[in-house]
Order: sequence, then structure tokens, then C-alpha cells
Amino acid sequence: MKGKISILVPTYNEEENVIPLAEAVVGIFKQEILAEYQYELVFIDNASNDDTRNRLRTLCEKDPNIKAIFNAKNFGQFNSPYYGLQQTTGDCVILLCADFQDPVEMIPQFVKEWEQGYKIVIGKKTTSKENKLMYFLRSVYYKLIKKMSEVEQIEHFTGFGLYDREFIEVLRKLNDPTPFLRGIVAELGWKRKEIPYEQQRRRYGKTKNNFYKLYDAAMLSFTSYTKIGLRLASFMGFIIAGISFLIAIFYVIIKLVLWENYNMGMATIAVGLFFLGAVQLIFIGLLGEYILSMNQRIMNRPLVIEEERINFDETVQKNADER
Repeated sequence: MKGKISILVPTYNEEENVIPLAEAVVGIFKQEILAEYQYELVFIDNASNDDTRNRLRTLCEKDPNIKAIFNAKNFGQFNSPYYGLQQTTGDCVILLCADFQDPVEMIPQFVKEWEQGYKIVIGKKTTSKENKLMYFLRSVYYKLIKKMSEVEQIEHFTGFGLYDREFIEVLRKLNDPTPFLRGIVAELGWKRKEIPYEQQRRRYGKTKNNFYKLYDAAMLSFTSYTKIGLRLASFMGFIIAGISFLIAIFYVIIKLVLWENYNMGMATIAVGLFFLGAVQLIFIGLLGEYILSMNQRIMNRPLVIEEERINFDETVQKNADER
């Protein structure tokens, strides 16, 4: 045997997808290119409220190479996969989503590049069958964050990829309670191989992403890897203060010259107050996002609390308890 490859699949209400995905992954490892590798398929479930967990139990009963971790509650779209990566035991880990938007057929290609010496091999979306407007908005966001960040950001990277065991050990040492894997890969990863692919449509069920979750992802990357929000607040403060001072001098001069004929009026004052109030609220909110991110890191809460795990041996359980 060449070694062991782990596949990690985060789930949340994916009852229609988990069995077909497991069958597809197991089928891939029966191909000649991967036949000499051992494998483990690890599902980490974020407190699904449909039949996902029952179906995962059935899969685990039939195949000891399929494992499951059941979270005590939904710990979010970032913590659960990050924690799951650390629970795998393979020489490398491949992270993919449960809805077939990440092509399972790319696994052999990832492994081939890994065998060539790459510690990180990622899939990078070049096109997508998702909603065209969403893809456009994502493209705009990636370009903005890439320009604003001091750390290189990877456009259209969702986390789908292969990570060598050495990189997983680095993740363990970070002790980050609010991890953003996409940024960490760009910031700390070794030389990587990027493989372009077309993102597929979700095969079954509805997407769990909504505006709030997308906003949360955007704010986490923004507050973790940019300073522009705070700098912009300072610059805007100086600029608006300067403009306000010049306008004040202008009005004083006009009033002195046209004392009897010029009324400053309430409209000008009201517009100025509303404008300055709106700017202050925007930047107070932005400052709050940074403080919230700092607060979460200071509290240093666990990434995930487990309710149950299936088909893990005692050594893996002990290591998880120690972490």
C-alpha cells in the first residue's frame, strides 16, 4: 500500500446526497490509479435536522472505512470543516462539499499532483453553473478583497482541495477559534497547485447559503485580512472634518457680508447632520465587526463540541479529547 488518503465531507441537511456521494467516493478508490491507497471517508455533521444522521449511521455500519462525527449543535460553516480536517488520519486530506458541486472525479488528479510533491492542491472555479448573478457578485467580491488585503487571496476558491498531513499539523498549532481556511491556505500554505474546474449545480436539495451566511463569510475575510476598513474610517474622518471646516468658514463669511439678507436656514443644518450621522453609523458598525472578530478570538471557545463519533478508534478519540 502507498499510504492512506482521507476524504472529509461537512454536512448539514444533506439526506439526499450523503449516500450517492459515499458511493461515488468509494467507487473512485476502486479505480486503478488509487487502488493501492487505503482510504477513510469522514463525514462531519453540523446538527442536521433531517434524516442525514440516520443515513450516515447506515453507511458506517456497512463500511468501517466510512466514519462520522456528529456535532452537538451547528457550529457554523467554517468551524466544522476546520475541526474535521484535524480529526482525519490520512497522509493527506481532501475536502469536498456534500452536494456534488465539487467534482468527485477530480480526486485522482489531486492525488497525482500530490505525488509530484505539492503539499496543497486546490480546485479553482473558472466557471460555474450556479446563478449567474451570484457568480458575478462573488467575482466582484474576490477582486475587491484581493486588492484590499495585504495577504494574497485566491479568487473563486471554496476550500475544495487536497492538504498534506504537514499542513494539517500547522492548522492544529494555530489554535484559531474563528478560522477562515481559504485565507489560511493563501497566507501560510506551501507552494500549491491550482487546478481549474467548472462548479456543478447542486444535485439534490436546496443550498443552505443565504444572505446572512454570505455576509458572515465576507466579513470574516475582511476583518481577518484587511486594514482598509479602519484606515478608511480615519481618512474619511479627516476629509469630512476638513470639508466641514471649510464650509463653516464659507457660511460665516457669507453671513458677515450679507448680514441682513442671508438666512442660513434649517435645511443645510439638517442635511449636514444626517450625512455626518450616517457616516458615523457606517464606521461604528465596521469597527464593531473588527471588535467582534477580536472578541471571538479572545474568548478562545472550542471549535466544535462533539455529540457522537462513529468508527473512530480509541487513539484518534484520545487525540481529539486532548485538543
